[in-house]
Amino acid sequence: MESSALFLSTLGALLLLGLLTTTLAQRTLLPRVTLLLLFGALIGGEGFDLIPDSFLRHFNLIAEITLIMVGFLIGGKLTVAQLKQSAREVFWISAVAALVTAALVAGLLVLVGVSLNLAILLGCIASATAPAALLDVVGEIERQRGQPSRAGQLLLSIVAIDDFWALLLFALGLSAVTAINGGGMDAHFFSHAAWEIFAALALGLAIGIPAAFLTGRASPGQPMLVEALGIVFLCGGLAIWLEVSYLIAAMTVGATIANLASHHDYPFHAIEDIESPFMVIFFILAGSTLELAALQALGVMGLVYLLGRSVGKYLGAWLGARIAASDTGVRRWLGMALLPQAGVPIGMALVAANQFPEYRQVLLSVVVSSTVLFDIVGPLLARLAITRADGGRSQRSS
Repeated sequence: MESSALFLSTLGALLLLGLLTTTLAQRTLLPRVTLLLLFGALIGGEGFDLIPDSFLRHFNLIAEITLIMVGFLIGGKLTVAQLKQSAREVFWISAVAALVTAALVAGLLVLVGVSLNLAILLGCIASATAPAALLDVVGEIERQRGQPSRAGQLLLSIVAIDDFWALLLFALGLSAVTAINGGGMDAHFFSHAAWEIFAALALGLAIGIPAAFLTGRASPGQPMLVEALGIVFLCGGLAIWLEVSYLIAAMTVGATIANLASHHDYPFHAIEDIESPFMVIFFILAGSTLELAALQALGVMGLVYLLGRSVGKYLGAWLGARIAASDTGVRRWLGMALLPQAGVPIGMALVAANQFPEYRQVLLSVVVSSTVLFDIVGPLLARLAITRADGGRSQRSS
């Protein structure tokens, strides 16, 4: 079969089978993300190996497009009105959860005999959370209820700034390990993290401010789908070219338009309308690339990492919610929703492995194998946590 025919046939089959999986998710307690990942694993290289290599080669592009859309949509929820209600919660829960997770993972690893350098690197990597799975879970819950989820919206706001804390901690960790190795505190990691974060913010503002005022003028009150896609893809392409965080850049564009474009809110509806097919393909392909055999390499270190990250996210979110005087439901449950972990941690592991090649095999084995479990189990726990947190939102902490 010719490459174009094979590509189109595969794309159509995956979309239809993804629709079947989505329908199944609506009739079970499992979130769509988990089922799509499991389905991808079933038909991928670890299963029946039904996805052509020529299609899998486009996975990185599909992943980038999907995550850019995810960033834009999450950023659109960071409105002034929303932040007035939850800014204190968002700051404290996100910051404390990241710090406690990094410290707990590193501390536990040192206790079981892991070198301090490796423990620091894994602790910093553990602080990151994946936004795509959580956006899909929250959207699925809200579609089923027909109304917004207070805990879900809070969770998305927390995840929106999670990249900031994760990148900052990772830069500090890399610098600390360099210093321990005798190289002194390396300012390179700080400057790189600053560039990745603040240049992404500047890019998002540079695109978002004019877009907020110029979109929706061709047809009064509503911008075209072409405008919305153009804004998102331009932002993502420039961010990748400048080697800055395209997630942060896209979130900044979304937040800027949401707060400044008082004459319309159509870009978000437009992206939501076409985001779903990309999400289906993204999660199926992500599932097909999961190395289930990597779970065999977990060992004691991997199990400690899994335990430390799980407990750290829960305790950190609980403590942050206590400081912010959050609802009882949020305090008890939201930490459980912060477990999904995908692209960002693997990227961090690759950077650390290149910088410290002596830790390459261990870093990648632990991070990749734990990602398999967190990606499959995390969305299920997130759905449970959001549901329970909403149920307890009326109770205030004493």
